[in-house]
Amino acid sequence: MTTHALLVVAAESAQTSKTVFYILGGALAAWAVVLAAIGLSRPDFPGSERAARGVYGISAVLVACAAAAAILTS
Repeated sequence: MTTHALLVVAAESAQTSKTVFYILGGALAAWAVVLAAIGLSRPDFPGSERAARGVYGISAVLVACAAAAAILTS
C-alpha cells in the first residue's frame, strides 16, 4: 500500500504544465490568421524585402518557441 501511494504521488508530481505550449501555440495560430487576413486584403504584402524578412523572422521564432514548448512539456 505504501509503495502504491508513493508511485501515485510521484506520477502526479512528474506531470508538467502545458500552459506555456498552449500560449505559444495560440500565439502562432493568431499570427497565422493575422498574416492570412493581411495577405488576402493587400496584394503587395509585405511590401518590401525588409518587411518580408521581419515576417519570416517573427514566424520562425514563434514556430521554434512553440515546438520547443511542445517537446519540453511532452
